[in-house]
Amino acid sequence: MRDATATPAEGRLKAIVEALVFAAEEPLTLDDLVDLFPAAGKETLQSVLDSLVRNCEAEDRGLMVQQVAGGYRMSTRPEIGDWVRALFRSRNRRRLSSQALETLAIIAYRQPITTPEIQAIRGIDPTSVLEALLEKQLVRVLGRKKVVGKPILYGTTHQFLSHFGLNTLEDLPDVADFGALASGGAVAAAAAGPMEASASERTVQGPFEEEDEDGSGNGEEARDDDDDESERQDDGDDS
Repeated sequence: MRDATATPAEGRLKAIVEALVFAAEEPLTLDDLVDLFPAAGKETLQSVLDSLVRNCEAEDRGLMVQQVAGGYRMSTRPEIGDWVRALFRSRNRRRLSSQALETLAIIAYRQPITTPEIQAIRGIDPTSVLEALLEKQLVRVLGRKKVVGKPILYGTTHQFLSHFGLNTLEDLPDVADFGALASGGAVAAAAAGPMEASASERTVQGPFEEEDEDGSGNGEEARDDDDDESERQDDGDDS
């Protein structure tokens, strides 16, 4: 059984940290390592992480270590992503619909934002899409806006950063980087406004990109019922 008070030898510690970064479901943070190796000290553990990042920077490596959502995650290098996607293309993977991606982009750029404000940008009631995004833990409730009716304010989550390979909200790209998604106008309108929030799968893809199984690139798969967006008019519901 592992001795929680002991610190492995330097070479062994590097191997263990590499395995932990690979195996962790969520980005591994320095604090996670301090909890596991309290006697090692933050400086030593940070040095091990930095060394791991450097070791994976060589062009002949298939894996890289990137900083995501305040932690470290191992992923495949972008230039070999086509081969990785080809391997998993036959698997049935649930993806966000184009409606959900567009709504999520609006929230990311304009948070905190309310349902009526999202509808004003998209022109469609986003209630069902918001419910799906909340269920997927990509969006969270930030509170209520101090106006008549006190509508709910929405913002992105830590899981959002992890899902799209972002370290902080400052890593959000310019709207031009969205390509076809931005051409619809709604995302462009969202990015045009100032950010009101504090700037605080394993294959690397661009933000708000999700590759289709058939490679068609339209951002949609076989659509989940809870991702379908109702076309009903705004009935004044502030949820």
